[in-house]
Amino acid sequence: MKKLLSTVLMGVILLSGLSLGCGMAKDEVKPLKHLRIGVQPSTHQIAEMTAMARDWWGKGLAKFGVEKVTDREFPSGPPEMAVMRAGDLDIAYVGATPPITAIANGGLKAKIVAGVQIQGSALVLSPSLAKRYKELEKLEKGKGVEALKGKTIATFPLGSIQDTILRKWLRENGLDPEKDLNVVGVAGKQAIANLRAKSVEGIFLPSPNPTMAVLQGIGEIVALSGEMWPNHACCCLVVSDKLIKSHPDLVKEIVKIHIMATVYNINNPEEAAQTYADRVGWDINDVKKSFDNWDGFWVHDPYVGLDCTLEYAKTLHDLELVSKLLTQEDLFDTSFYDSALQEILTGYFFGKSELLNVQDN
Repeated sequence: MKKLLSTVLMGVILLSGLSLGCGMAKDEVKPLKHLRIGVQPSTHQIAEMTAMARDWWGKGLAKFGVEKVTDREFPSGPPEMAVMRAGDLDIAYVGATPPITAIANGGLKAKIVAGVQIQGSALVLSPSLAKRYKELEKLEKGKGVEALKGKTIATFPLGSIQDTILRKWLRENGLDPEKDLNVVGVAGKQAIANLRAKSVEGIFLPSPNPTMAVLQGIGEIVALSGEMWPNHACCCLVVSDKLIKSHPDLVKEIVKIHIMATVYNINNPEEAAQTYADRVGWDINDVKKSFDNWDGFWVHDPYVGLDCTLEYAKTLHDLELVSKLLTQEDLFDTSFYDSALQEILTGYFFGKSELLNVQDN
């Protein structure tokens, strides 16, 4: 329990301007009977999988009238946000940039309410190209990127976290992603298949895809995303404005469950690995190897990635991928996190075990 407390308290230390309540009225509309969650098959988003596998969503939300909780997998963030924009998802675990483009360009009405994960992607090159990359890096740090000239690199679609980071990194290192090489947007499994077929020379994808390529002997990791953009935000928890306005108490409970699932995974990485292995059909030892190969870490605090997300908004605007420069008010609603964390800490200090039942059961 001390470990749990110390991890949760980290969120308090990282908060800036903590508000101690949402100030929202009790839900007076009909209960939401079916909660629909968007998720991706990545180790970045194991919090959602843990809450689903242990039925924490179902148990924790039943008191609000929720009778059914389902999740739907997406290959990347842009198609996930398209479905959410169409009204077919209530909440989504997704990279921080797809909501920006969907809100700015596509009319998505939603907010980021919690953090999920930081860093955790990697650039993988074919063995021959990786050798050339490393040779150039030995000559001069940062020179390895020149090996990518004229090559084809597969990543997630335009507007995704990975596409945004890759394009920014290339520009910062003197390469024009539109002229000097070919950046193509595909799903993770397809990108690995393309690397195996040698139709692309490299991939830039979130974990565990880089490890999958390494284990198959078709590529080598040459750069981690945290080296390309230090401490960059990756995944976040997005909730529709409709749910926020109609069911604020439910949203707070969703955030609370997310916090508990994140803390549980941090404190129990072996079980987190097993949860992911069971979900996607991987061998647990391979999942553990992916943990060793990534530079990512799970978070629940939205403030940790807030500044970086606003920088993403500026980067996407500078790249002319969005027509409007979005603000913190456009993208975030941190009040639910503030209130949920207050309740968790109050429950711990004053022995209100009900607040911890979602984990203990």
